[in-house]
Amino acid sequence: MGSAALEILGLVLCLVGWVGLILACGLPMWQVTAFLDHNIVTAQTTWKGLWMSCVVQSTGHMQCKVYDSVLALSTEVQAARALTVSAVLLALVALFVTLAGAQCTTCVAQGPGKARVALTGGALYALCGLLALVPLCWFANIVVREFYDPTVPVSQKYELGAALYIGWAASALLMCGGGLVCCGAWVCAGGPDLSFPVKYSAPRRPTASGDYDKKNYV
Repeated sequence: MGSAALEILGLVLCLVGWVGLILACGLPMWQVTAFLDHNIVTAQTTWKGLWMSCVVQSTGHMQCKVYDSVLALSTEVQAARALTVSAVLLALVALFVTLAGAQCTTCVAQGPGKARVALTGGALYALCGLLALVPLCWFANIVVREFYDPTVPVSQKYELGAALYIGWAASALLMCGGGLVCCGAWVCAGGPDLSFPVKYSAPRRPTASGDYDKKNYV
């Protein structure tokens, strides 16, 4: 019963992380305009994401434009697109595998094989979290490096956007959830026996002379 609860909890965390990863992939706030001058009155704010860029006016009006050409994008944006979409699709595969091996379903017959299927699903979810971390950390490193680069004009400096933080949280949920699913499957399969072997010997019986029998009983 405890292993089933671990699997369900891990699956819920993975689903939340999957939704967060999709949200981070679609949001245009991977980098946001940095305000470094002393003038607090700004006319507009620029957001840039994987699929579009948006300009938010001080009046609250927002205008977004989808990138026209894929080949014209920078290398990090193209790589982040590919890796993030791959992580989202891999999480979908992990969902079906985990549901097939979960104890609350009857897709696979009960036994060690079912636990191995669930273990595979949990490992795929953990792999999704690691795969999603690559573009997030790569993109964040570029933003931070350009922010502190004195050769980059102030008007072209950006800060980390909300989508990166959502993506990091989603990656953590995917890895934690995948770990819980693996733990539940491991417990269900019956992990290695770590108990110490105990040998019992029968009590010695007294003989007619009052002494104990020297024969050992195992």
